[in-house]
Amino acid sequence: MATTPGSSPESTGPDVTDLGNDVFQIDTKMAGYPGITAGYLIRSSRPCLVETGTSTSAPVVRAALAALGVAAADLATVVVTHIHLDHAGGVGDIAAMYPAAEVVVHEKGARHLADPARLMASARMVYGDALDVLFGELSPVPAARLRTLDDVGLVDLGDGRRLDSHYSPGHARHHVGLLDSLSGDLYVGDAAGVYVPETGDLRPATPPPDFDLDVALASIGRFAALDPSRLLFSHYGPVSDVPATLERSAEEISVWVSETRAARSAGMDLDHAVEAVRRKTLSRYAAFAADADPAVTEKFERISGAEANVSGIWHWLDRLEKAAG
Repeated sequence: MATTPGSSPESTGPDVTDLGNDVFQIDTKMAGYPGITAGYLIRSSRPCLVETGTSTSAPVVRAALAALGVAAADLATVVVTHIHLDHAGGVGDIAAMYPAAEVVVHEKGARHLADPARLMASARMVYGDALDVLFGELSPVPAARLRTLDDVGLVDLGDGRRLDSHYSPGHARHHVGLLDSLSGDLYVGDAAGVYVPETGDLRPATPPPDFDLDVALASIGRFAALDPSRLLFSHYGPVSDVPATLERSAEEISVWVSETRAARSAGMDLDHAVEAVRRKTLSRYAAFAADADPAVTEKFERISGAEANVSGIWHWLDRLEKAAG
């Protein structure tokens, strides 16, 4: 992932898109880059923010909420699909800015929001000094303000409207999808992969340490069974062709697993496998075509890099081999 910001998040105004049904997409401007991470405000009688973006994005989100008429005392709920820093890194800052808001997360991620020390230490090992530019520091959320979700759960949006949560591991063991009872929108986090609206490309998101092929495919099947009207990707934006998109999501994961297995069988180490799988899959994506916009190509690689994807699959294959004896 690139470490040089495109612009200062504070230097630009809020980028908000009205998606209908009182749902508003907010570009959270991760590291200053547009079109990388999206948060969503449901401006119901109990306003709810889905995804906060990074810690450094918190001022951007606050400006967007203010532009949408949501004051500090108005926000009722903040819910994150999972605790990775590009989705939940700003949750502590947002909680401080909106003191009445309840913070909702799957039970397997809650302790890391209350005490982020281990999560931040792990992230620092992966990203080094780039962590400060990319994500900033996850501030703790007071435990009394956290509410946890189990395999299913509910977020009250007021006036009978709700978000129904559905446990969807495979990308992360603390991942949930969220279905809006009014709009039919399904907030898919990273469980269905990464969508690039400029090209219509869909690439998997299979980072270590939690990726599991069978579990990930089961989560995609669970999403399909919910029959949502639209998918709202955290990376990035709405997609209306739900069946074809979820089918493609499952296909992409399966292709990357197959290619990574082939590289291992050929005796490659991880570094060579990353390059081999990247080359083998490039033709699947318009973002990597010769005539593609270089900015879109760079963005796609930042949000769904071959190194992270192959590493996650490699880690899962290691686990399978150890379990087999």
